[in-house]
Amino acid sequence: MKLRKLCDKDAPLMLEWIKAPDAVQNFRFDPDKMDMKSVLNFIQNSYSDTSRHYAVADDNDEYLGTISLKNIDYHDENAEYAISMRECARGTGAAMFATKELLRIAFEELGLKKVYLNVYEDNMRARRFYEKVGFAYEGCAVDHIKTVHGRKSLCYYGIFAEE
Repeated sequence: MKLRKLCDKDAPLMLEWIKAPDAVQNFRFDPDKMDMKSVLNFIQNSYSDTSRHYAVADDNDEYLGTISLKNIDYHDENAEYAISMRECARGTGAAMFATKELLRIAFEELGLKKVYLNVYEDNMRARRFYEKVGFAYEGCAVDHIKTVHGRKSLCYYGIFAEE
């Protein structure tokens, strides 16, 4: 298992999870508007000073999902975490490996002090995962987001670098 930069060959498998019915309910974007061109554009702009989106890849370099540090703020020493995995990677330990490696990058390489995330309140599978990794619940913004599925509350989590 490894993290690497996203590349064009990942696009078809990335589009697979974007269109997966069980994943769609947790998106804030409209997956019907995503096509090969938009995915390739995302990949080509996936690595910068303020955002780093990595491919989670298996030992054969097959794309399993995307894990990200977004809104990297060097002044405030924090960044937002995001992850989405293909269905075939769930339950394999790939997400746990990728998250621990991303946190190592955030804290050791980038010198950040905090990584945070927000998640729909009703996404219990994701919330259990984040808590298992070590993210701490920080609070909930009630009816904060308007989605195609109605209004959603967001739960906020954070994890700090060990001092």
